[in-house]
Amino acid sequence: MSKELKEATFGAGCFWCIEAVFQELKGVESVESGYSGGQVINPTYRQVTTGTTGHAEVARITYDAKVISFKELLEVFWKTHDPTTLNRQGADVGTQYRSAVFYHNGDQKQLADHYKNELEQSGAFSAPIVTEISALKNYYSAEDDHKNYFKLNPSQGYCQFVIAPKVEKFKKAFKSKLKN
Repeated sequence: MSKELKEATFGAGCFWCIEAVFQELKGVESVESGYSGGQVINPTYRQVTTGTTGHAEVARITYDAKVISFKELLEVFWKTHDPTTLNRQGADVGTQYRSAVFYHNGDQKQLADHYKNELEQSGAFSAPIVTEISALKNYYSAEDDHKNYFKLNPSQGYCQFVIAPKVEKFKKAFKSKLKN
């Protein structure tokens, strides 16, 4: 069976968290931490953390559309972060931590808009959803020391106290979608 590889790009707070969650999904071929949505060319982590580049920390997800759909990726995206907090996820504060779907084509835009509207109308959240839905105009790969961060640094404090609980909660909620 041949694969049908596609890409999705999400911002949902710290890219280490996004990467750790999406790496666990069946059908996800790879996840890469990076930067998107800003005006600085080839930004560094140090530049992005200032909040002045316009970039968000993102994860670029390469997935097999024959195994997992963009709609399923969106479901995980919406349920694994708080899309109602502007420029913040937990203790991570700044525009670089904003909630964002950087769509790659019109179908992704339509699905992201639809899902966002459905969530708004359902009352699933007590505050308005502030997730940005924008065309992917640029993407820059993060430095190597930010890739596979959780897998390579499980004993690091941020990993133990922020990422590990998030991944465990995700695994319980999405058992049937996990890699073996």
